[in-house]
Amino acid sequence: MRVVIAEDSVLLREGLARLMEVGGFAVIDTVGDAEQLLRSVERDCPDLVVADVRMPPDQSDEGLRAALVLRRTHPDLPILMLSQYVEERYVTELLTGRPRGIGYLLKDRVADVREFLDAVERVAGGGTALDPEVVSQLLVRRQGDELDRLTPREREVLALMAEGHSNSAIGATLFLSDGSISKHINSMFTKLGLPRRDIHNRRVLAILKYLRASGED
Repeated sequence: MRVVIAEDSVLLREGLARLMEVGGFAVIDTVGDAEQLLRSVERDCPDLVVADVRMPPDQSDEGLRAALVLRRTHPDLPILMLSQYVEERYVTELLTGRPRGIGYLLKDRVADVREFLDAVERVAGGGTALDPEVVSQLLVRRQGDELDRLTPREREVLALMAEGHSNSAIGATLFLSDGSISKHINSMFTKLGLPRRDIHNRRVLAILKYLRASGED
């Protein structure tokens, strides 16, 4: 799988490139700003983009805005965003629309090589990967809304699901069978009012309920 990395820090950029290569990915380009990222994608047609949220010239949200452009022009291109801090509105913007093949991780997560590469593979495969710290903050903040209908176990399942884990991985973490996890998830979907006709995206829709509600606090 061919990857483009966009990160203005030379040390982190090179470190990411090495990690990706260790994980079996082919790094075809590394760039330092959003404009170079857009040009690289148009020129090289990568299979995956890993990009920093904040890049030159303003060090604000140039990387995010470039990612949103790519989501419109290359809707099937998986994108993993990296950030120094938890910024929930960025996650909401990334997931809104076509919530597949997208990830948002804190840069500290890169230090755990296995966890980072697992997240990369999930995103590259069309799944989602949200940083556990993002999910944790949302779980703490949410009070007095429809998520209160969930049982403590269902909230645990939602937290792990929001991070992008499969049913099997959630079961292994909580020491529950796949059947038990499926029952918890189906119950949670019902309580959150997610329609059966949208089975493929129900997992992401459940996550979005956290994010959208969070932005209204």
